[in-house]
Amino acid sequence: MVPSGGYLWWYVDALSDDGQFGLSIIAFVGSVFSPYYAWARKRGPTDPDNFCALNVALYSAGARRWSMTERGAAHNRRDTTHFKIGPSQLEWHGDALTIRIDEVGVPVPRRIRGTVTLRTHQLFKFSTALDAHGRHRWGPIAPHARVEVKLQHPEQRWSGHAYLDSNEGDEPVERAFTEWDWSRSAMKDGSTAVLYDVEPGKEQGKLLALRFGRHGSVQPFQAPPLKALPRTAWRIDRRMRSDSQVLVTQQLEDTPFYQRAILQSSLLGESVSSFHETLRVPRLVSPVVQAMLPWRMPRRG
Repeated sequence: MVPSGGYLWWYVDALSDDGQFGLSIIAFVGSVFSPYYAWARKRGPTDPDNFCALNVALYSAGARRWSMTERGAAHNRRDTTHFKIGPSQLEWHGDALTIRIDEVGVPVPRRIRGTVTLRTHQLFKFSTALDAHGRHRWGPIAPHARVEVKLQHPEQRWSGHAYLDSNEGDEPVERAFTEWDWSRSAMKDGSTAVLYDVEPGKEQGKLLALRFGRHGSVQPFQAPPLKALPRTAWRIDRRMRSDSQVLVTQQLEDTPFYQRAILQSSLLGESVSSFHETLRVPRLVSPVVQAMLPWRMPRRG
C-alpha cells in the first residue's frame, strides 16, 4: 500500500551489448512528476493509485521515443505479481520481469509497442533510507540482469545488460529533498556499483556507495571525490564521483528539472560506463514547470 501523498516506482535501465540501443522504463504509483497528483494533494488526502504512469524512453539513432501517459484508478490494477497501467502491464514470473508496452509517444504521437524481458541473476531484498526520518527508501531488486527487447514499433530486437531498482516514499518528495545525483556502473567482475548522492556537498547530505555482488553480497566502498560536470542545456548543475576526469558520452534526457546521461569515468580502479541521473526538486515543483508538464505527461482519467 502507498499512503496518501506518497509514491512508489520501479526503475529499469538497459544498454545493448553493442552499445547501439538503450532504454529506461519507470512504472509509477503516485507519480512524483505528475502535476495532476500535485494539484490533487493541495485539495486534501489523495489516492496514489489514481495517478499511475508507465514512462518509456528509447535511445537509438533514428528511433528515439518518449512516452508518459498517466492513468486514473479505473484504468489501473496491481497485485504482488502484476501491474496493469492502461494498455501496458508488468508481470513477474519466477526470476523474470516481463514488460508489455502499448503506449503512444509525445510530443510526436508515435507508437511504442512490444515486449521487454528482464532475466535476473540474483534478487536482492536490500533497502535503505534516503532521509533522516526514514520516510523515503531505495533499494535494488536486480542490479545485474539480462534484457531481451522485442519491439514492433519501432522495430527493434536486441539484448544486453539491465538494472532494476525501486524507490518509495510516505510523503511527497519535495518535503525531504532539493537535489540528488545517482549512478550505477557495471563492473568487470559482474557486480554493480551504485553511488547515491543526496544533497551532494551539503552538511545534511547522505552518500551511499555500495557494490552489489553477483551472488547477493552488499559491500560499502570508499567513494571517490566529487567532480563537477558541465551544466546541461537547461542549466542543471550535476556531479559525479570519480578518480579521474568524467566524460559525458551520451546525453539521454535534458529537462528543466531532470537529466539522464551515460558517463565514462574511473571507479574502484576500473574505467566504467555509467547511467547517471540528476534531479532538481525546486525546479520540478515550480509553478512554471508544473504548468508545462501536461504537454509531456497527458492524463487519461
